[in-house]
Amino acid sequence: MSNKKPKPTYVFASCKPWHLKSFQMLAKKCRGRWIYVTDPRRLVSVLAKRRPRYIFFPHWSWMVPQSVWEKHESVCFHMTDVPYGRGGSPLQNLILKGHTKTKITALRMVGELDAGPVYMKRNLSLHGRAEDIYQRAGRICVAMINRMVKQQPKPFPQKGVVVKFGRRKPSESRLPKMGTLSKWYDWIRMLDAATYPRAFLKYGDFRIEFHSAVIKENKLEAKVVITRGALKK
Repeated sequence: MSNKKPKPTYVFASCKPWHLKSFQMLAKKCRGRWIYVTDPRRLVSVLAKRRPRYIFFPHWSWMVPQSVWEKHESVCFHMTDVPYGRGGSPLQNLILKGHTKTKITALRMVGELDAGPVYMKRNLSLHGRAEDIYQRAGRICVAMINRMVKQQPKPFPQKGVVVKFGRRKPSESRLPKMGTLSKWYDWIRMLDAATYPRAFLKYGDFRIEFHSAVIKENKLEAKVVITRGALKK
């Protein structure tokens, strides 16, 4: 009869393609059975067969049902120093408010959005395109998950003044009519990531989307994509 303990199961749930490499790194580094899920249906299917030690949500666009976070220790990663910045679109809201750095917070899911107790926090620079920032954040999340798996820290209650962010709509990606080159640069880069609605302008029937922005010698340069069609809502 074997005295070996069964390998723990960990679920890595993300709807963003840039997290796949992070998951693959974890699966190689950390002992256990690692399962990657990208949508709610797959998550429900996995949980019907497995009882994971942790479910990690580095980026998830759907509400997690109470039946999941009550039964399983569910850990989300939020790109603010909570309780400041609870809520949607944290990266975009931070950049619009002039922040150049933030924290990634690993916290336990509860009934109220981003209000759960905190396992740990790590520094994150907000320099560069949104996709660069998300990839940087993904690497930090991997390190945090690795530590959680090894040390299994107990979360502590949030302290401080609660500040909530609102989730942005695609129509809010329209570039502002007034401002500075720096403001336009921030607007373009904060939306420059796969699956995000790019910064845009409307000209008649045409939609002009901007990405890959740089500022050179008091000039803003960016690549554009022009399409014809109705405004996305």
